[in-house]
Amino acid sequence: MKKQLPFLILLILSSCLLNHQLLAARPGFGVGVILGEPTGVSIKNWLSNRHALDAALAWSLDDDGGFHVHGDYLVHQVRNWRVPELRGGMRFYYGVGVRLRTYRHDYKGDNGDTLFGVRFPLGLNYVFHSVPFDFFVEVVPILDLVPGTDFDLNAALGARIYF
Repeated sequence: MKKQLPFLILLILSSCLLNHQLLAARPGFGVGVILGEPTGVSIKNWLSNRHALDAALAWSLDDDGGFHVHGDYLVHQVRNWRVPELRGGMRFYYGVGVRLRTYRHDYKGDNGDTLFGVRFPLGLNYVFHSVPFDFFVEVVPILDLVPGTDFDLNAALGARIYF
């Protein structure tokens, strides 16, 4: 059961993110790239003016490599820091989420490992008002829980286009 728990939680989170109502063709759903640790495809769905869900399917670029999947619930600051020349606003955000990551090999030289942890993203999100596009930069402390307790840190920047 211990090894199945991360997959069960990931399945539940994925079903929430891929819920038909959330992916309906309406403003607020974006697809783009995330670059850094990890690097891959990023999606975000705004639930309201302050709340959003985001996720990524990515590859970890550190020495051990491996596939990385995460999903987060985000809360954005109410006030925008406006930049009139760019016709948009920047918001600070924070949240909580989960991460599942595989390694090509573990630290003991064995044939790989799977990590499951809790993410605490902190970031800045710049949203353009005149075009359906945003940029973001984030730092994410992670508490890995499976197969053992450990701390990790991710940092990335990215961009998305909204439909």
